[in-house]
Amino acid sequence: MEKHIYESGIIGNCSYIAHVQSDTNVSWLCWPAFDSTFVFGSKLDPNKGGEFSIKPDGEFRSRQKYISNTNVLQTEIFTDNGAYRVTDFAPRFGLHERYYKPLMLIRKVERIRGESQIRVRCYPVTEYGKKAQSRHRGSNHVQFLGGEDEMRLTTNMPISHFFEPGSILLRDTIYLVLTYGQPLEAPLAGTVENFLMKTTSYWRRWIKHTSISNHYQDAVIRSALVLKIHQYEDTGAIIAASTTSLPEHPGSGRNWDYRYCWIRDSFYVLSTLLHIGQFEEMEHYADYIGNISANEKGRFQPLYSITGRKELIEEELSYLSGYLDNQPVRIGNQAYEHIQNDVYGQVLLSLLPLYTDHRFVIGERSSSIDWLEAIIAKMEATIDEKDAGIWEFRNFANYHCYTNLFQWAGAKAAMRIAKTLDAPQLVTRAGVILEKAVGHIESCYDPERKVYTHAVGSPHLDASTLQLIIMNYLDPNSEKAKNHLKALEKELKTEKGLFYRYLHADDFGKPKSTFLICAFWYVEALACVGRLDDAVKTFEHLLTYANDLLLFSEDIDEDDGSQWGNFPQAYSHVGLINAVYRISVKLGLPRFLLEK
Repeated sequence: MEKHIYESGIIGNCSYIAHVQSDTNVSWLCWPAFDSTFVFGSKLDPNKGGEFSIKPDGEFRSRQKYISNTNVLQTEIFTDNGAYRVTDFAPRFGLHERYYKPLMLIRKVERIRGESQIRVRCYPVTEYGKKAQSRHRGSNHVQFLGGEDEMRLTTNMPISHFFEPGSILLRDTIYLVLTYGQPLEAPLAGTVENFLMKTTSYWRRWIKHTSISNHYQDAVIRSALVLKIHQYEDTGAIIAASTTSLPEHPGSGRNWDYRYCWIRDSFYVLSTLLHIGQFEEMEHYADYIGNISANEKGRFQPLYSITGRKELIEEELSYLSGYLDNQPVRIGNQAYEHIQNDVYGQVLLSLLPLYTDHRFVIGERSSSIDWLEAIIAKMEATIDEKDAGIWEFRNFANYHCYTNLFQWAGAKAAMRIAKTLDAPQLVTRAGVILEKAVGHIESCYDPERKVYTHAVGSPHLDASTLQLIIMNYLDPNSEKAKNHLKALEKELKTEKGLFYRYLHADDFGKPKSTFLICAFWYVEALACVGRLDDAVKTFEHLLTYANDLLLFSEDIDEDDGSQWGNFPQAYSHVGLINAVYRISVKLGLPRFLLEK
């Protein structure tokens, strides 16, 4: 079987993310929000998903690249007779003391050489492909009706082209501006060129304000840009991925909707952005968590919608064929019903810098003690409870080592926050939780095999326990840490340096693909215990599993290196940046190159 690679890039502006295939088609775009119906979704069904493409007549080849240090994507098309370039971007720049980030997809088509006959197709759909939007002719635009709100394509090319079959000769630059809700009412060419300049400048300025070492800069910069646009700035929520139902492995049935905010994933993303000196994302996320905390009287869910909605009822859309005919296609995610008790620790760790880092000036928060006490109370109520764990097992619960680790780390964070707030009673209560968490973690230790298993009373190993080393629960210089790492790599590492989450059967049988962030965790752990040469060698090999745009998927097939799972996966890009950061620290780079 030929190696499978996602041949597409993404653009976004913290309001939406669109996927552009190497053939110029917009194969995935959800409007008006990350978790809305797709208006283009041919990624999940080429017949019912609509189309927005700019293709030549006849055979062609293509290549994609980003304008350096930006989220502006260029697709170049080459034919026997000529070549042209499609520049795609989502406008984002400062305007009126805030960010301008409209629901506007801009496409600029320009001739490179020769003569190209092109066909521009724009057929949006709605209700996840149940129906096409109707098209209506305007003077210089095409109006699309039938969705939640009006969409409009404003262009300088002949409008009749969208209503009659045929191609046109590309001579002058073509501009295509697709808007949702609010039409473009401004000069077309001048506006596009102005927006392109300002958007390019915004992204380059954002990258200039990051603190990135010289190691593997291209990969780290691309990963940082990917993570940035996975935050829904309107609320501060951070999504795991912009896609749904891309299978973890062909025929596996492990097709999940990741367009939601996992508290766990958000912690990792924020920690990573802090490593490169970006802070505003944390402040946005603090507002998101604050709103959830105010409205959540019971236990925290593992995930919420980007607006904080609790119910994410899982449905299967049987009428869609699925990615490469892999069904089911799912929207919603049943994991919102799960008990996952690591979330409290991740909330505390995510917001800890707001209370301990003097770069944040938050003023007096009269509600801080009440908020902290509420989180501690939730931890007290759940510290001795079984849960579904990080991998969200659906039909069984355990005392998971990973969960207990984050209860331990969360308790430490709670103690630091409580000291900052001068709340000694909360320090004491958090200390009790910490000791209980240690007891559970140590109950997972197998002294004969010299390894921590994934849960109390279980013989199975789990890559998530690499975090025992990374988070300094185990002293990285200790024999205990080194033996734990050796046992994990002996059982879970592949010959090519990839890592399985686990190898025991779960609700869907045994996993058939490796989980990429686990391999990056492995790199971190190697660096922590002093095996720096192994860390660098493994990391450099992992870079080969990106597509041509340095974008990484969720899963990798051990045998042929194929990309699978949702794409691009925030988790994987988090893992990459953290691995480079850990290697850079071990190489002894000056701290000013690592953080501000």
